[in-house]
Amino acid sequence: MSRAVLLPYALSSVAVARRYLCADLRAAGIARSLVGDAALVLTELLVNALRHASPLPPPYPPNRVRVAWRLVCAEDQESQEDGGHWVEIAVSDGGGETLPRVAGPSVSARGGRGLGIVQQISAKWGTELDANTTTVWAMIDIPVIAVTEAVAELPRASSA
Repeated sequence: MSRAVLLPYALSSVAVARRYLCADLRAAGIARSLVGDAALVLTELLVNALRHASPLPPPYPPNRVRVAWRLVCAEDQESQEDGGHWVEIAVSDGGGETLPRVAGPSVSARGGRGLGIVQQISAKWGTELDANTTTVWAMIDIPVIAVTEAVAELPRASSA
């Protein structure tokens, strides 16, 4: 399962991206708590892009940001070094004046905690740069038991 979408460079895109991601992960049978974790990571990455970076440059349509995710199963991969399942989430933009980094905000600061949250929830996260774009990505481990538990939560057909 994977999806990539170009969304308007606007805060309203956060809700749209979350809705798509949550629907895809629920359809894949991922446990609710992990769907929530993935939605939180997506939110933090996308809000950071909207606050601190510029929209994607041409040849992308004007005023857009790219959001992508994919569910990876180790048995689908040639290399099983990570084992298990995970969801990769990535947000691409036109870059900013500085590279994304975990900040150390004061207790009273109104912001600056986003990438710290991503770091806590994710198994790995990082930044990739090319000539015109910056992509910030994160990987969230999905234990096989979480997939099994999610299937058990599905409503059962009643025998009438």
